[in-house]
Amino acid sequence: MKRIDFLFNKINRLIEFFLVSIFGLLVLDVLWQVFSRYILRTSFSWTEELARFSLIWLSILGAAYLNAKREHLSMDFLYQKLSAKKQKKVSLIIEIFIFLFAAIVMVVGGFNLVFITLKLNQLSGTLQIPLGYVYAIMPLSGLLIMCFSLYHMSKIYTNQLID
Repeated sequence: MKRIDFLFNKINRLIEFFLVSIFGLLVLDVLWQVFSRYILRTSFSWTEELARFSLIWLSILGAAYLNAKREHLSMDFLYQKLSAKKQKKVSLIIEIFIFLFAAIVMVVGGFNLVFITLKLNQLSGTLQIPLGYVYAIMPLSGLLIMCFSLYHMSKIYTNQLID
């Protein structure tokens, strides 16, 4: 189990680095956009598109990261009222639903979206990037969420995960 914990922590650190890099790119892009618009009196059309794509990747990959840390939004008023045994069952059920959502919506739906946009050779307006590459974050994040849910289920089942 120690190897799985080590791998889980390494993946989280890699995602953290990637999220910070995307956020840094987003900040630089928006600063350049503001600078060019107000100081240089010209506007570059690619900055808006890059900001949009960066925000898409940041939010969807950030959702996977928050799932790994179990810091996603939740209302636990009723959950806290349950006994420890029932909390364990509810936690397992929640993780199963998260796993199924990630598998069906994010992975299957995401792969279909990526496949269709790449097959149709759809390009972004100004950057001319294939949109399939932009949408590829959806199935990737779905796979990560599925792995994290399996990890959490194993920890809940063995009473190693404390809410």
